[in-house]
Amino acid sequence: MRLAKRLKAIATYVPPGTVVADIGTDHALLPIYLVAKGICPKAVATELNAGPYRSARTAVHLQGLDGKIDVRQGDGLRPLLPGEAQVIVLAGLGGNTIRQILAAAPEVLAAVRRLILQPMVDAGDLRLWLVEEGWRLLDETLVVEDGHLYVILVAEPGREKVSDPFLLEIGPRLVEKKHPLLPAYLSKLMAEYQRVLKALVHSRSPRAEEKALEISDKMARIQEVLKEWQ
Repeated sequence: MRLAKRLKAIATYVPPGTVVADIGTDHALLPIYLVAKGICPKAVATELNAGPYRSARTAVHLQGLDGKIDVRQGDGLRPLLPGEAQVIVLAGLGGNTIRQILAAAPEVLAAVRRLILQPMVDAGDLRLWLVEEGWRLLDETLVVEDGHLYVILVAEPGREKVSDPFLLEIGPRLVEKKHPLLPAYLSKLMAEYQRVLKALVHSRSPRAEEKALEISDKMARIQEVLKEWQ
């Protein structure tokens, strides 16, 4: 079985022998791959809505993995029991949505050894939350698939030492290893900031003005980083 580049990159961060929980599994492609390849002895795949839940169950059944992949329907981490999964994957959601899902189940999160997260937006907010909640960023990577650029965060319990808080906005591990796709990632962030800034221009509230200044400062810092790559 072959995975698309984004899921394959996520799979490489799953430690062999661990039980993984894929939250919002869609067609259970990742758990099927991990179990079929012998990377994980078993897995849990969850979906909130009935349609995707049934699709995931069917996919697992067709692969003959019903006894090793438990497909469950439920919201966020609620279908999980504390301690039954050492690795949690949350991919394809907004960073703030991922944060809310994790924050809503502290008893489950307390027993997790690794988080593999692929936020579609707001990765900076997610990194900041992770650090504040006692997680360290083990690694980060960037993947291009079908013309889209994706960021993947890998976190484990521990203390993150950040010399400059701004690094959490752009990815401290990406900067450290000088990821070749970092300039493209920063350009993408700049475009997102510009869209937000354009929307804030029409508001005269003090909070909107403060937010606009914050974004302008971030854009200036990103421009500095981009110049170093030229």
